[in-house]
Amino acid sequence: MPESTPPTRRPCGSRAVRSVRGSANFALLAMLALALCAAARGASGDAAARVTPGGSAPANPEALPPIDAGTSLLVVAPHPDDETLCCAGVIQRVLRSGGRASVVWITSGDASVLDLLIEGKPFGGAGRLRELAEKRMLEALRATSRLGVPAEGQLFLGYPDRGVSRLLTDHRATPYTSRFTDAAAVPYSAALFPAHPYTGESLERDFGAVLERVRPTLILAPSPRDTHPDHRAAGQLTIAVTARHGLLGSIRYWIVHGGEGWPSPRGLMPGVPLTAAPRSRGLTLAVFPLEPAEEDRKLQALRAYDTQLRTIAPFMLAFVRSTELFARLPGRDLP
Repeated sequence: MPESTPPTRRPCGSRAVRSVRGSANFALLAMLALALCAAARGASGDAAARVTPGGSAPANPEALPPIDAGTSLLVVAPHPDDETLCCAGVIQRVLRSGGRASVVWITSGDASVLDLLIEGKPFGGAGRLRELAEKRMLEALRATSRLGVPAEGQLFLGYPDRGVSRLLTDHRATPYTSRFTDAAAVPYSAALFPAHPYTGESLERDFGAVLERVRPTLILAPSPRDTHPDHRAAGQLTIAVTARHGLLGSIRYWIVHGGEGWPSPRGLMPGVPLTAAPRSRGLTLAVFPLEPAEEDRKLQALRAYDTQLRTIAPFMLAFVRSTELFARLPGRDLP
């Protein structure tokens, strides 16, 4: 693939402003877009200036490492859709630079009872939730294919949604049974290791096998500060296993569930930077700027997640912004 090129610079919020030109609320929305730009810059300090175009070598140790043909990226996603929300821009840039990109999904999202309610199947039970997980896995394949991730980089582990933290604590050796799917082992044939038991030891072995397979130079993992328990646990899993493989310094952390009302405002506002999450306070953030075409492709990828857009579209679309944010350190736990 061709060498990565610097992002095209455009006035902050210009696409969001153009999208509402002619509206009676144009002036108000224009001021809002500009205010958001200023807030994003203030929230991240000088981080935006520290990230050099095209992912080239930054002077700031907090920024992402250089992105080039030697990059092997691994995105750790607790559920299908997280990889696109957090990291679609970086995924595209790595692939365009000639590097390799892989995604490992820890769960398949098989605890989404709300999705069954939306589908009019409130009493679907375990079988319906497994079917829903299969559907979400297909959505994940479509989404990441739109970003350019090859089939060999689309890796499902199939561990229990809303159960990852239990595996890492009181079910390290004894199998955990999902209260949603009634499964005590990986039930999905599309997973890397079908029938592996739902234990913390098994999950750590499988994650270690992914590291051996991908040999990442850059790992984008959920922050242990995220408010979602599966996200926190996936971050802790990543830290524990990568430390054993000598890869701890390769991790950068992202947040999706970052505090009440975040991201703000909700909904699609392309061209506007993502503001720092309340739960990232005290952390220095690397600001990764997306090109307009990368934002557009991120939106196309998100649109593959029909099951989730039917329930939380304003939240998901709020991540289609002109920047993605990453921390070098996980930070201390927050209440």
